[in-house]
Amino acid sequence: MTSSLLSYPEPGADIAPQRIASSIDAEHQWRSPRAHQAQPHRQRGDVQVSRWTRNITTPLEVVSHGNGSDHCIGLALKCVSLTFNHAGRRLMQGRVTAGVVQVTAPAVSVSAVFESSVDVLHLFASQQVLAECYEDLFQQPHAGDIVLGDPKLVRDAALDRLGQALVVSQTSDAALGKVFTESVSLAIVSRIVARQFTASNAQNREAAALPQWRMNRVIEYIDAHLSESIGLADIAASAGLTRMHFAAQFRRATGLRPHEYLLRRRIEHAQQLLLSSKHNVFDVALSCGFRSQAHFTTVFKRFVGETPCCWRTKANGAR
Repeated sequence: MTSSLLSYPEPGADIAPQRIASSIDAEHQWRSPRAHQAQPHRQRGDVQVSRWTRNITTPLEVVSHGNGSDHCIGLALKCVSLTFNHAGRRLMQGRVTAGVVQVTAPAVSVSAVFESSVDVLHLFASQQVLAECYEDLFQQPHAGDIVLGDPKLVRDAALDRLGQALVVSQTSDAALGKVFTESVSLAIVSRIVARQFTASNAQNREAAALPQWRMNRVIEYIDAHLSESIGLADIAASAGLTRMHFAAQFRRATGLRPHEYLLRRRIEHAQQLLLSSKHNVFDVALSCGFRSQAHFTTVFKRFVGETPCCWRTKANGAR
């Protein structure tokens, strides 16, 4: 990809404002929440949470030079195609699943090229927050500053659920949303700290995981056949593995069973069709591999929390 393919809109020009409570800021500049800018000396015991959302698929390059003394935790809320660079080194080029988390230490420059729609939470944790989480986890203070130095993109199913709960909470009463946001945000940071300081868990997680090049093949195959009936044998064959070996390695790499990932991709594709076309719900269901509107509606509501019609109406009203 060359820079001539990239689009650089005015700040916030292609960002879809979110109807969320003030406890989660809508970012108009990547990794730069407005509350961070307006309150540089906010309570250091708070976790600042913001949300970066784009509903268009024009490639966009973004850069962040770090956020003072805070660690930045990025948590993907849906699948996204991107190239991600950390401190001048490429960490990822391809598609990542919802629930993938990435941690950037203070004052470290990162950049990304988003090649699809994107929805990601950013949590900014101060040294005070990290120290409190560490002491709560290990019942003793940490000697010196805590540095979360592992920048790799890793999927965590528990963090995925916490992130989704965090977003859903914003539709509740504002006061309740703030309390809930603070509690869940601390839970997310605590899990990140625990993972960082439990090396054996990290090693076990990496063992026998599906290699990225095989994962890219699987993702390409699934995305090209979303309207069809896909079996485990078909997906495993695209990776060049037997069903038994593939299923175990895929789950190690993503935290999801293959059929769970496939359903998630079908629903995300359905959301794109509902937003970008005037097709009725039945046609969208067929285009995404569902054989009945009833089954599609049931699965869609389980993943999104609303029926396709309600979600489309609200999403179009927010654009």
